[in-house]
Amino acid sequence: MTFKGVLFDFSGTLFRVEDTESWLRAVLAESGHTLPEPELARTARALGAVGALAGGARPVRPVPDDLLAAWEARDISAEQHRAAFTGLSRQVSLPDPALHGALYDRQMRPAAWTPYPDAAEVLGALRERGLAVGVVSNIGWDLRPVFRAHGLDPYVGTYVLSYEHGVRKPDRRLFATACAELGIAPGDTLMVGDDRGADGGAAALGCAVHFVDHLPAADRPDGLRPVLGLVDTD
Repeated sequence: MTFKGVLFDFSGTLFRVEDTESWLRAVLAESGHTLPEPELARTARALGAVGALAGGARPVRPVPDDLLAAWEARDISAEQHRAAFTGLSRQVSLPDPALHGALYDRQMRPAAWTPYPDAAEVLGALRERGLAVGVVSNIGWDLRPVFRAHGLDPYVGTYVLSYEHGVRKPDRRLFATACAELGIAPGDTLMVGDDRGADGGAAALGCAVHFVDHLPAADRPDGLRPVLGLVDTD
């Protein structure tokens, strides 16, 4: 099949967020707080269990009733996203209550994210072949600085972010917006993501869909390369 453009998800597809222990350790260091190593490891595990790291694991423990509304709307507004994730974080005791906000701010920084090893190679090859590239993400903050800091922004023709449009994947409107902004028809578009529910919504619009595994970056060195084999520009 011949494609004219490829859409990518962000977290778990092109980038991977740091693990909860690195996340907590960085924020403690910046704030001047310390925890004994065993307690730091326990706290990091607890933050992971409640799902406090956006882009990390989903909550293992039930989301508290008073956070359910924010959790359900977390990707459609910046305010709800912050409320949801700082609320989850506050279920875990930290040396200073201000650290919950600092943890949230950390996950928006480029330093918290690592591109998958083959991301630059694949994005560059797609653009060299003349294909349009877009990013479609369920998110509550502006990820463009992450792409700029890691040198991937020049490859991306458009960013369609859920919180900027008030709808989240699998809503077909996000994929339709990306296709329109790139000037390509859905039938000429491949959507690449790690979430079969959210990213699979592109199929309802007529896009082809390809899934990758949401793994640590070191464990998925070439998971994006098959995309190049799917794209036929002849």
